[in-house]
Amino acid sequence: MKVTYDARTDTLTMVLKEGVAIAESDEERPGIVLDYDARGDLVSLEILDASKHVTDPQRVQFETSA
Repeated sequence: MKVTYDARTDTLTMVLKEGVAIAESDEERPGIVLDYDARGDLVSLEILDASKHVTDPQRVQFETSA
């Protein structure tokens, strides 16, 4: 999984499956774009105008639980 923030476009992108072609994109809600592969599986999501929707788009905390 890869998370990137582009300050120039104010876009936060979370790629769940790297190297997989996007077959379809849907703006599920205003500013939330979901990308799907040919099988309909979620590949990535994008948050447009991220600084308006995310507390600190330049900081990511990752946690796992046993």
